[in-house]
Amino acid sequence: MIQKLFITIFLGMGLTAAAQVHHPASAHKDVQPAAACEQAYTDSIHALKDSLFSRKPQGRRPDSTLQRNAMQLFMPLTYYGSVPEGLFTRDRKDNPFLAELMHLYLSRPDLVTGTDRKIRMQQGRLDEIETPIRHDVKLVEKVTGQPAEPQTAPVEIMVLRPNFWTFQGDYALQFLQNYVTGNWYKGGESNYSALASLVMQANYNNKQKVKWENRLELKYGMQSSRSDSLHSVKSTEDLIRLTSKLGLQATKRWYYTVQLIGNTQFARSYRSNDPKVYAAFLSPLNLNLSLGMDYAVDWLDHRLKGNFHLAPLAYNMKYARMLELSDRLGIDEGRHFLHDFGSEFTVDLEWKLLEQLSWKTRLYGYSTYKRSELEWENTFTFRFNRYISSRIFIYPRFDDGVRRDDHHAYWQLKEFASIGFQYSF
Repeated sequence: MIQKLFITIFLGMGLTAAAQVHHPASAHKDVQPAAACEQAYTDSIHALKDSLFSRKPQGRRPDSTLQRNAMQLFMPLTYYGSVPEGLFTRDRKDNPFLAELMHLYLSRPDLVTGTDRKIRMQQGRLDEIETPIRHDVKLVEKVTGQPAEPQTAPVEIMVLRPNFWTFQGDYALQFLQNYVTGNWYKGGESNYSALASLVMQANYNNKQKVKWENRLELKYGMQSSRSDSLHSVKSTEDLIRLTSKLGLQATKRWYYTVQLIGNTQFARSYRSNDPKVYAAFLSPLNLNLSLGMDYAVDWLDHRLKGNFHLAPLAYNMKYARMLELSDRLGIDEGRHFLHDFGSEFTVDLEWKLLEQLSWKTRLYGYSTYKRSELEWENTFTFRFNRYISSRIFIYPRFDDGVRRDDHHAYWQLKEFASIGFQYSF
């Protein structure tokens, strides 16, 4: 039976080309079952072509054997109630599909996917349409679809202007008091001293090879002692110093640099029981302008920072507002100014030795063919907490441009220790 079915299908496919020509087809009662099956399949192909490509509806001929049961064999296996009913009618010989479907129902019930009742329930509304719906398709030019606009909500955005400036400051106020009775076995005298210092920095760095560093240092210390009958208070530390440095980056650590250093003091300076003035405001005033290179230091896991400034070309000007101090300051007698050229170097470092102990050092040198200056400032700071600290300041200096001293020659030294208030930001 299965072999006969495959033979029938292949024969039907071979006759498809012949079915493309429109001619009436009919089946007669004397046609054999196999021939009737072939004729029914050919008629089904012809009817399908007419329904797809012909605008005129094709009426069903009364003598046609193309019935719904003829197509049921080629559709997904479904149980039709008309199949067992048709086996007991007189037309069962004219429709061999009924026996084939019934054989499949009995031998392979597991292949049955549904029933005709379910199909009618799903297609009930389509059967009610008497007039077929036709769609006239029109070709139009392809139009790019507009993208859907996303839903947006207004959001306030604040754009901050980049700030390349950084500011730092260090304030300190140190006190020292010493009291000695008149009968103290080693002698000595009572005295009081105070030291105030202020260091402010304003630095510019645009992270694009340009930086500008500015530092202002202000220090003033006072001391009173009973042995000085001429001065109730004398200055022990007096400094006004401005350092400005403009650099253009050459490599990662090196900068082409122009540096300006200017320093003077606040008030007049005296010695004990001596009315003579040894220094005063703008006496002297030192200005040093140098052109060279800087090397940025960042060593010992960021604990040692600073820079080296090396300038093969430097200009130095020394000014004395008081003419009587000109000779003592190395300026020709009767003149206010001294101009000379030479070379200069400056080393500024800060080393955090311990968590509470730090060391700041500044080494400055200037040399010409006639004279040399060398200054080495060292400040050791021990912080007890955020506001209380103790300082030791050691300041050796060499200057062969002034009058030679009989005991110390051209060397000078200043040192003090203090404790008091200190605040940094």
